[in-house]
Amino acid sequence: MQFYWLVLGGLSVWRITHLLNAEDGPWDIFVRLRQHVGQGAVRQLFDCFYCLSLWIAAPLAAVLGTTWKERLLLWPALSASAILLERLTSRDNSGNELLHAAYVEDKEENNGLLR
Repeated sequence: MQFYWLVLGGLSVWRITHLLNAEDGPWDIFVRLRQHVGQGAVRQLFDCFYCLSLWIAAPLAAVLGTTWKERLLLWPALSASAILLERLTSRDNSGNELLHAAYVEDKEENNGLLR
């Protein structure tokens, strides 16, 4: 496999996954698709970028790989590249980079516990 196929595959997985997971699409087609799937396992799949990228990467890995070993290794590699791209490009509505919440523990107030 040539390197540019890996790059193109990773970009394709990211684009398709982002389109299905987070974008409205023309005429809100992807919003309606996500609403149509309702609740349950399929809805959870559309809500989780990481899960959806695995399922989008599987058929692409099957097409791009030449041997079974290569296809099995491409599957998580394509998903991982999509996840990395998503983390690099994620922004909230105000344009700020999305960071995972840090664990913060509030100071304990001395309420004079009754004994």
